[in-house]
Amino acid sequence: MKISIVNGSGEGSTELSAFDTALMDAGIANLNLIYLSSVIPPGTIIDYVKPSFSDKDFGSKLYVVISEMRTAVPNKELWVGVGWVQDVDTKKGLFVEHHSDTEKGLKSEITNSLNHMTNSRKGDNWGEIKMTIQGAVCNKKPVSVLVAAIYKSESW
Repeated sequence: MKISIVNGSGEGSTELSAFDTALMDAGIANLNLIYLSSVIPPGTIIDYVKPSFSDKDFGSKLYVVISEMRTAVPNKELWVGVGWVQDVDTKKGLFVEHHSDTEKGLKSEITNSLNHMTNSRKGDNWGEIKMTIQGAVCNKKPVSVLVAAIYKSESW
């Protein structure tokens, strides 16, 4: 299995339209997002290839682990991220999704969560922690940021 990591940011006239712009930036706006918990199946390869969807995919289901944040508060910082760790041998793994008001706080949350989760799973050969983060500051218009791990899409 391949899982793609995408990120996006955007502004809009409302927080929701800013989120839609961030979805457009990430390449996943015209799909119905189905949120998953954070387990990576064995044998998974994680990459950074932005998926390509056509009009025939409009409205399809998209299975994701996602972190997103939006605000209309001027000068407010937004930071979101998805972190993961995989077993070196089997490539099974775990995702976490967090958000924060600071980049440092976000990285700390991701690292602390994955360290705790891997420590409670004895007998696995966990590799290094990886993460993708996205940040923005609200200026005059509402803003949204997101990072998503895309498992797969399917039609109804």
